[in-house]
Amino acid sequence: MDSITQHGHASIKKGSKSFALASRVLPPALRDDAAMLYAWCRYCDDVIDGQEMGHGQIADYKAGQKQRLSQLREDTSNVLAGKPTDNPVFAGLARVVKTHDIDHRHPFDLLQGFEMDAENRVYETVEDILDYSYHVAGVVGVMMANIMGVRDAATLDRASDLGLAFQLTNIARDVVEDARADRVFVPQDLLQKHGAPITASELAKRKNWPAAHAAACEQLDIAEHYYQSAKVGIKELDFRCAWAISAAHKVYREIGENLRQGGPKAWESRVGASKGRKLVLALGAVGPAMSRKRVKMTPRRGFYERP
Repeated sequence: MDSITQHGHASIKKGSKSFALASRVLPPALRDDAAMLYAWCRYCDDVIDGQEMGHGQIADYKAGQKQRLSQLREDTSNVLAGKPTDNPVFAGLARVVKTHDIDHRHPFDLLQGFEMDAENRVYETVEDILDYSYHVAGVVGVMMANIMGVRDAATLDRASDLGLAFQLTNIARDVVEDARADRVFVPQDLLQKHGAPITASELAKRKNWPAAHAAACEQLDIAEHYYQSAKVGIKELDFRCAWAISAAHKVYREIGENLRQGGPKAWESRVGASKGRKLVLALGAVGPAMSRKRVKMTPRRGFYERP
């Protein structure tokens, strides 16, 4: 394993224990490529948000965001054009994109999502947050599916759906943490429907958590439709890939369920699942992977359509 691949594995191990666990059942070559793609996505996210592996927000992270985004675009464009780099994150991206013939627009779709962050986009409707979720997560699902050999548009739509479900779950989990960092991602129409404030400063106040939790749970209801849709795409994967995706599906969905059951008080600490519980869920994903061909085909009418 060379240094570029090692960097990818170190990144996924530190940045996301859930994805690291799920990726362990992938065939070795695909596991390496998934880790390198993750490392680039994580790096770009951290550069924009002023974090390290998704944690440790710096106070003035908004200062210079657009300049940092411009540099990310330039570095990404250079490596995809074949220019050499000493940065293992970008070298890994170039390797994965070339190996799996990933459309160059997909990495730039992700960067477009970070542009929404830099421009402080306001999410007024559910459709708005679905659009954001595609650009920061759904397109990652598409690229991961490419790594697994998927090329047909219908299955890529289902891969995008899983990414959307993951991001909607992330947003619900992080409502208070985001509010404290002056960010609001739950769409205003859901917040107002449940009597929750739409400003970050008010959402961060404990007295408003019950209303915000009700809005977050309705967002989780939306995520549930995307989780169910994503199961159809697993039909087209081989067993080990299907097992990995089913494991990630189960672990992330559990986060949402724990938030529901924990009520507003769940936001007093990081919502998640224990290592033991994640292992149980990953092992439980063997069954869905084995029976994937029997999953009922469901329509996607009314679902977000990726660009």
